[in-house]
Amino acid sequence: MTEADSAEISWADFEKVLIVAGTVTRVEAFPEARKPAWKVWVDFGPHGEKKTSAQIAALYSAEELVGRQILGVINFPEKQIGPFRSQFLLTGFHTDAGVVVTAIERPVPNGTRLA
Repeated sequence: MTEADSAEISWADFEKVLIVAGTVTRVEAFPEARKPAWKVWVDFGPHGEKKTSAQIAALYSAEELVGRQILGVINFPEKQIGPFRSQFLLTGFHTDAGVVVTAIERPVPNGTRLA
């Protein structure tokens, strides 16, 4: 861990990051991606449906992801990833086996903000 990784932030800094729950509605292959990835669409309730490219194909099939609730950061600027426009960041943890998607223990309404 570097000093930058452990730098303290204020509550106001944390409140700027909009991390909300959403349900995966669709997953498609992303063969143009440099690393194995899926195109993922998520229903964020009042925030609408948003799409992203996620490097989670090593651990998750498309069928495992559809219907699953995830946590996404939805207030980053959109990012062009090859021919695809990513609208949010799907959260997870990097491991040697691949990225483990952040799990929600019990269902919550889509759009619920992380507290």
